[in-house]
Amino acid sequence: MKITFKLFATLTDYLPPDARRSNQIELDIDPSASVQQIIEPYGMPPKLVHLVLVNGKYIAPEQRLSTTLNDGDVLAIWPPIAGG
Repeated sequence: MKITFKLFATLTDYLPPDARRSNQIELDIDPSASVQQIIEPYGMPPKLVHLVLVNGKYIAPEQRLSTTLNDGDVLAIWPPIAGG
């Protein structure tokens, strides 16, 4: 099944070079793959995987191993952002 995978801010560096401008790629994933299993191959340090959303809904760290996606879902990830 197909999903959209979006990375924001400094995480875009973990996308393939041709996807960095749009900050997203379409992935063909196994329907049984958890959010964590989708994220892992991109090699992002866990401390940078801060805000994880599926279709705009927050997925807490303890839910990332058990949450799966549906065809057409959007998985979006933001690093911790400091500001002031």
